Amino acid sequence: MNELMTLEEVAEYLRVSERTVYEWVQKGEIPGGKIGTSWRFKRSEIENWVNRRLTTQIPDESKEFSLTVSAVLKPESVKLIKSLNKWGALDEMADLIIQTGKIKSKEELMSALRQREDLMSTGIGWGIAVPHVRLNSVKSPVMALGVSRKGIADYKSLDGLPVHYIIMIAAGRDQHAEYIRLLSLVSGRMKDDSVVKALLKAEEKELWSVFTGKDLS
Repeated sequence: MNELMTLEEVAEYLRVSERTVYEWVQKGEIPGGKIGTSWRFKRSEIENWVNRRLTTQIPDESKEFSLTVSAVLKPESVKLIKSLNKWGALDEMADLIIQTGKIKSKEELMSALRQREDLMSTGIGWGIAVPHVRLNSVKSPVMALGVSRKGIADYKSLDGLPVHYIIMIAAGRDQHAEYIRLLSLVSGRMKDDSVVKALLKAEEKELWSVFTGKDLS
């Protein structure tokens, strides 16, 4: 795998348009530089940039969106994960997404998840994984939450630790701001140590309330 990436490769990697990448690098928002007349990017720097974006504040332009975790994550889209391996767990999570009716094809969803995981593991560390995809068929963002009490050891997280929490997000390709907003909101919830500890001890029927901070009643 080449360490240097072209602008086109970065756009494909990030699932955004080439114009978006060009605007970001022109503004200095994404690491890159010119070799001659062409933009080039170090793969390691892009991967680190992606990881930072998953754990930092949302950009100003997305603040206009009033999305909340409780509005996107439905009570029926949470579960205690039974599988002890990565793809078994992601298959369980995909079933939750499909049950919402917002994505019709599980095959399409699983294919997108595999492509995303091939690029870089979505296990961001601290026992947390945030598998996220963007598909043309998605009309509004959808989310699912899974908790593995025993942990998933083969997830290949960035810190090498087992994954206990999986938050899956799918959004449309034209929903960039909403997509970033949800990633940031999820990150914010999982930075709360009390939430993380409570999720691991909660019964399945309690998971939604613990994660969203809302009462089902």
